Amino acid sequence: MTTLPDWMNPPRPEGWFAEDLDSLPEAPRHTELIDGALVFMMSPQRNWHRRVISQLDRILREQAPAGFEANSEMTVRLDDRNRPEPDAVVSTVSLGPDATCYEAADVVLAVEVVSPESEHRDLTVKPHKYAAAGIKHFWRIEDEDGNASTVVHVYELDGMTRTYAPVGIFRETLKVERPFPIELDVQTLYS
Repeated sequence: MTTLPDWMNPPRPEGWFAEDLDSLPEAPRHTELIDGALVFMMSPQRNWHRRVISQLDRILREQAPAGFEANSEMTVRLDDRNRPEPDAVVSTVSLGPDATCYEAADVVLAVEVVSPESEHRDLTVKPHKYAAAGIKHFWRIEDEDGNASTVVHVYELDGMTRTYAPVGIFRETLKVERPFPIELDVQTLYS
């Protein structure tokens, strides 16, 4: 049996806390904290996944009005034991150059681009956690048929139940008014 490196041992008996991610320089770049456990993105990233994130980040940045900041692949501190890394976020605060995460209260949109490695987390775990943390909008983007046929599932938070209600499924033109007016050609996300 292989011994784990010292940095992989939790710093306390109750496990990892959100702030601990900032003191793990040896961890892989896309390390998340889910329920106090470290989650590493170790499988190769598909070209479709990377390009969709890149295009979406560009589009959201271009369309975001004053008072909103779009970013990609930054963690969000949901609570003491959860700091996932959405593929894209829109926030109402601008992060400084040394910031390592957003606070959930400042995030108005979290986006997950589903990959085979993260499918379970992107479909079940993360949406539940984002809703419980009060993030008002959630998008799930998928390669619908495995041939870069992109589809965007859009959800809005029901504040009373703290769950997401579906707003629409977009395969051609996505047009929404919240969190701010956004319009994009879904199939050009992979281009």
